[in-house]
Amino acid sequence: MSMLAQRIITAVVLLAVLVAALLAAEPWPFNLLTLALIAVAGWEWGRLNQAGAILSLAMGAALALSCGAALAAGWSEHAPQLIWWLAAMVWVAGGVVALRGGPKSWPLLSRPIRWVLGLAALWAAWLAISHARSIGINFILSVFCVVWAADIAAFFGGRRFGKRKLAPTISPGKSWEGVYSGMVGVFVLAVVWGAVETAISTDSLSLFGQLRQHLGLVAGLAALAFLAGMSVVGDLVESLVKRAAGAKDSSGLLPGHGGVLDRVDALLPVFPLALALLSR
Repeated sequence: MSMLAQRIITAVVLLAVLVAALLAAEPWPFNLLTLALIAVAGWEWGRLNQAGAILSLAMGAALALSCGAALAAGWSEHAPQLIWWLAAMVWVAGGVVALRGGPKSWPLLSRPIRWVLGLAALWAAWLAISHARSIGINFILSVFCVVWAADIAAFFGGRRFGKRKLAPTISPGKSWEGVYSGMVGVFVLAVVWGAVETAISTDSLSLFGQLRQHLGLVAGLAALAFLAGMSVVGDLVESLVKRAAGAKDSSGLLPGHGGVLDRVDALLPVFPLALALLSR
């Protein structure tokens, strides 16, 4: 079977399972599915950061237990807003430091610090995704689509207009023009989504509607540009870690796609940051 066929089959299966869990009448199928995926991502993070086979499995299990504890505490619906702001500060400040240092600087951090940073980021992202599901299907889908639209628009915009390299030592294919194209793609998505949202009944207000309601039009657009940019940061940070580890993919669990981290890296900063921007 060709690599393209593997990618298509894996993507279709993953999307079907995700949509089925997301549209379930109760939130628990989606919460358990995403919990399992984030636990696998925790295992992959340990492997990429020299934790060893047994310790990496233990890290994935510990992450699953901590997510389960947050779920049992009711945080999927009523999480402390401080979590989103702490995650935002770590992603913005830590992302800048990591990307400026490049792949060579990452191993200079002690392994325990790298383990804790990664597991904390994964935990906060899972909690934000779970909380977004409690807000409503329309809301969580809009956040997912911000990341996907930014990625797709950046890919095509970068191929067509890309000249200035964004982070050549981390991801040589990415360009500043691709980043700007991703932001434009998100703006277009916001306009289309807003038009549809006013025409049909939805279970919740989308991210676009909520940002406009909380921040106003201009600041809301700035927030969308920020989220699109941070999706790139999430992707670059994972690429940096893989380059430092000398790995092409986070694992080989998803045929044609690599590992779970390879598929969710851009989502990790966006969900907690979106909730931070909407918090009061």
